[in-house]
Amino acid sequence: MEKTKAQESQYARSLIEASKDPLITINTEGKILDMNRAMMESVDRTREQLTGTDFSIYFTDPEKARKVYQEVFTKGFVADSPLTMIDGELTDVLFNGSVYKDEQGIVLGAVVVARDISEQKRIEKELTEAKVFAELATGIAEEAKSKAESATRIAEDAVKAKQQFLSNMSHEIRTPMNAIIGFTKVVLKTNLSAKQKEYLTAIKMSGDALIVLINDILDLAKVDAGKMTFEQTPFKMALSISAMLHLFETKIQEKNLELVKEYDNRIPEVLVGDPVRLHQIILNLVSNAVKFTTKGRITVSVSLLREDEEKATIEFAVTDTGIGIAKNKIEKIFENFQQASSGTSRLYGGTGLGLAIVKQLVEPQGGTISVKSKIDEGSTFSFTLSFQKTNAAAEFETGVAEPDKEIKNIKVLVVEDIALNQLLMKTLLDDFGFERDIVANGKIAIEKLQAKSYDIILMDLQMPEMNGFEATEYIRNTMNSKIPIIALTADVTTVDLAKCKAVGMNDYIAKPVDERLLYSKIVGLVKKPIIIKQNGNGTHPDKKLRCIDLAYLIHRTKSNPKLMMEMISVYLEQTPPLINSMKLSFRDKDWKSLYAAVHKMIPSFSIMGISIDFENMAKKVQEYASNQEQTDGIPDLVLQLENICVQACAELQEEFNTIKNTNL
Repeated sequence: MEKTKAQESQYARSLIEASKDPLITINTEGKILDMNRAMMESVDRTREQLTGTDFSIYFTDPEKARKVYQEVFTKGFVADSPLTMIDGELTDVLFNGSVYKDEQGIVLGAVVVARDISEQKRIEKELTEAKVFAELATGIAEEAKSKAESATRIAEDAVKAKQQFLSNMSHEIRTPMNAIIGFTKVVLKTNLSAKQKEYLTAIKMSGDALIVLINDILDLAKVDAGKMTFEQTPFKMALSISAMLHLFETKIQEKNLELVKEYDNRIPEVLVGDPVRLHQIILNLVSNAVKFTTKGRITVSVSLLREDEEKATIEFAVTDTGIGIAKNKIEKIFENFQQASSGTSRLYGGTGLGLAIVKQLVEPQGGTISVKSKIDEGSTFSFTLSFQKTNAAAEFETGVAEPDKEIKNIKVLVVEDIALNQLLMKTLLDDFGFERDIVANGKIAIEKLQAKSYDIILMDLQMPEMNGFEATEYIRNTMNSKIPIIALTADVTTVDLAKCKAVGMNDYIAKPVDERLLYSKIVGLVKKPIIIKQNGNGTHPDKKLRCIDLAYLIHRTKSNPKLMMEMISVYLEQTPPLINSMKLSFRDKDWKSLYAAVHKMIPSFSIMGISIDFENMAKKVQEYASNQEQTDGIPDLVLQLENICVQACAELQEEFNTIKNTNL
């Protein structure tokens, strides 16, 4: 029996010592009866020192500790009561305890355990702090976000204001410059003394230089503001290059230089890209070449590097025989305000922005630009760009034609609010021999259109009361008129051009207006028959330009004369009755017959090599016959179709006779 009790005592002691948390037994008065080693180590006292002492003195709040152990004796147990133990440091514990009794059920004391929760408390504290910091950080982030959004709005508003200011400034500066340069050109054509011509030439050169400077500053501002965007529109590359290069003809002649254009005919006729930005790039490069070359030639070459079904990659190169660039300066010339030497600006002028802008225009389009140069031998600037291929027609034609005094009866409505520009346009149009009316805003223009017919409108964009965009939108949507409209713009930006196209304008021309380009665009859109004068012995003074091209017919018939004669005969047989039917049905308002006649005429245009312009005219007449919604210009279109078909019949009869005589 004694042995069993000893074993039980030893067993109980083992259980007590197995606990890593302080464990003690107390009597009903709270005096310590026994404890484990963990308790002794916690308070750094021996068993003898602890035995008989008051349990509550080992806690920071003795009164609370007494209440806890008293609760044990009252309820028989207590669970997870928080206390802080004094053990050299301060340790947070959870107090757990239960009573133990004798065999008669009398409570002898209690066993209590103080579980160390300091690590748990530390983690909880860190979590709480982290949560507080997270909430604080979230608040700060939200505040920062709000401030950032506010700053972004302010910045965006500032950019918009800046762009609006630049656009307005551009318009305000270019408008008087348009008049200055325009009238200088007009006066230079008159009889002048040598001194007068010298002074006026100086004025024109200064005006041209100022326009270049304005363009550079505005373009740089757009680049810095991230507003340099690129349009994707169909255009004719060859015409575009020719139109741009003609601007330098006078300057090149003045310097006794030779301008050479090398154009790769393998390049597709119509490509999709940004012709305005392409013009800017080449204009800057050619302008530099002209500026720094005093003798020799300037060569502009356009070559097809490669193409596939979707795109064509083209290399453009501008080569001069000018002063050249030092090897150690080449890397810096594409930076803002950089020139080859400190004396360059003094000797040749310029801001040093042109090449920087060129780079900013080439690289964002996925292109590359490079330069090769030798001092006193010249430079070659070359860049590559890729363009999408398309079957669409070019949106804006950019070819340049010489004014022909034989072209008359074109009625032009000019909508322009600046008096000087009005006078300039009057002078230019009078010089072309065109009829013209000039009004000051879009509202008056609409009143004029309602009272009188015109062949074309030249529309300024920024005007009081009703601007060019509003007027064009009204003409297209309310009046349902398809009269050609050319925008007169002082700020040639992609945004403006996109807006011009969106409201229904057919083309644009930038101020200062180039008279040859203006003439070409007017004639190209009005599409009057062009009469040419023959040189030499003076015969056939009124002979029209040849309107047929039998290349397609020759290709399709494989040059078989019999088959060619047969096809020409069919055309000669069917066309006169169709012309007559078209005229009579239009006169009698027999829309079904008009539609049928024109419908039968359309396929023959391409077969006989007649310009697609006349095919498009026929389609407009056909469309009118379907709905009668658009009457503007239809009588003129019917007349032009009659004239071109009669001319085609005459030319084809000659071809028929030639083939017949040659193959007899």
